[in-house]
This record gives sequence, structure tokens and C-alpha cells, in this order.
Amino acid sequence: MGDAGSSSAAEPVMLLPLQEGEWLDVDGTASDHLVVQGSFRSWDGLELPLRAWLPYGGPPRALLLTLHGFNDYTNAFDPLGSALAPRGVAVYAYDQRGFGAGENLGIWAGSRTMAADLRAAAARLREDHPGVPLYVLGESMGGAVVLAAEAAEPLGADGLILSAPAVWARETQPWYQRAALWLALNTVPWYRPSPRGLDIQASDNIEMLRALGQDPLVLSSARVDTIAGLVDLMDIALQAAPKIHTRTLLLYGERDEIIPAGPIERLWQNMPEDAGHRFIRYPEGWHLLTRDLQGPRVIDDIEAWIVDPDAPLPSTEQPLPAVARGEEMSEG
Repeated sequence: MGDAGSSSAAEPVMLLPLQEGEWLDVDGTASDHLVVQGSFRSWDGLELPLRAWLPYGGPPRALLLTLHGFNDYTNAFDPLGSALAPRGVAVYAYDQRGFGAGENLGIWAGSRTMAADLRAAAARLREDHPGVPLYVLGESMGGAVVLAAEAAEPLGADGLILSAPAVWARETQPWYQRAALWLALNTVPWYRPSPRGLDIQASDNIEMLRALGQDPLVLSSARVDTIAGLVDLMDIALQAAPKIHTRTLLLYGERDEIIPAGPIERLWQNMPEDAGHRFIRYPEGWHLLTRDLQGPRVIDDIEAWIVDPDAPLPSTEQPLPAVARGEEMSEG
């Protein structure tokens, strides 16, 4: 694949050439890990922009495939990747269709198509890194894609991580919200309502939020039909709960203003009780958990769970008992 980069780093075998002779973009500021950018060829031949944070000094001890949220892109996982790669976990992220630097920006690709992209990426990582544990993390909309794909057919991952998954399905929404979306979808599906004035905050990390507002790859609004597609996906994701048998770490911040606690609780209640799932609530956590001011705490928990899903997590001093249905578990 060329001679760019350090030969001691985990080889980013999912990356394809961006330009003739330039397939690897190395972030020179990362002294303890390698950051590369390229593209991932999905099931139908479409190349999706991809970024990877890779450890130096040998093959990774684990792989983490990540899916970003609505209107976001791969840069969402820079704090996570930059923290985990030096610890031996190779983190991969790609721009989902219709988002980031990919094609058809702002156009909803469909839940099945997005799930198929995830399945193709997971299969490729499994093929290229035989014997290395694979974990899949979805943030918000990305978590809904993980749920939809896993329920249709297991991804073959060693574990799933759902960070504030988008499961605000229609059945959990107020009637007037459902009615407004139905009316807009059937009259002005192309319209892009402005999110301004909603008085909703995604994180307590104000500097990060300002950077998102200035990032040209972060969409500031969405078409009505794209919003409707997201709601369709959330319907599927919430209904997927009973079919999730792969060990899962569910993360949620009690200050989340994007996804209400009710749907998250329903998701947890409906997940199988005997699959070893864990549910962690962060009293000071917001929606963008790994990018919040307490993001390092969440990232440490994610790494610890990857290493040993049954062991105590750094944010708690006591082993976590199995969480009974109807109870809540908080990391104090």
C-alpha cells in the first residue's frame, strides 16, 4: 500500500488511495499514535471517507469501529481515538452516507443501507485483523444504526457500545411532535427547519460546541425527509432491543437534552437479561459523552470494559452488580 507512515504502526488496511501516490495522511502532531485518513469501499462500491487512530509499536490489542451521530462526521471521535490508540486500541470511523465529506450530503440513505455499510465495515475489519477482538460503538444516530444492524443479523462483534443511542421512537414522542413531522413530510419534505430557538444544549464543553458550529463538515440543519428518516431509524432501533444478544455497554448522561431518559430506559428494560449487558448513567453527562468536560472519564470506562467487561470500571470503586429491570445504575 505504499511506504508512507511508520512500519511499526498497525497497518490501516481499510484505507484506499485518496490521490495517486498519496494514500496516507499522517497527523504529525500525534507523537504517541498514528492518525490516518482515507476511504472505505462499502458493499456497493461506494467509497466512504474514513479516519483511523492507530497505535505505534505493533498490532492493536483490540479494534473499535465507531459510528457518528446525526449531522456529524468522523471528527466526532478524535478525543476517543486520540486517547485509546496510545493504549493499544485501533479506532476506526467513517462518514455515514449523507454526512461529512461523503456524497449526497444531507440526503437520507435509508436505515437498511446504513446498516449494510456498518456490516461491510465490520466484516472488513474482521478479515484484515483475524483474531483481534472487534467492538462497535455508536453515538446517538450511530447507536441506532448499530441496534438496527445487530437485530437484523449479528455483526460478529465481541461487544457493542451504545453512547446515548437515538431511540426516541414515535411511540415515545408527544402526539403533536408526530403530527408536525407527518404534515411537514407530506407538504414540504425539502424544507430545512432551523434548530435555532430550540434552547437545547448537546454538551457542557462549550469550546467544543463552538468548534462544531464553525466546522463546514458539520451540518447545521436537515431536510424534513431526512429528519423523518432518522425517526424511522429510531423506531427500528427501539424495537431491536429484545434481539440484542451480543454483550453491550449502554451509556447515558442524566443531563442529556437530545434523547429523553424514557426511551433509553425502555431500551434497557427490553434488552435480554442474560446477555451480560451493562448500563452506566453519568449524573454529570450530557449527550456527547466522550466530548463532554468529563469525557476522559467515559473514555476510561470504555477502555476498561473492552479489556474486561465484568470488572469494575474506573468511575466506580465497587464492582457493578447486575442491574435489575426497573432499577438504574449510576456511576458516582
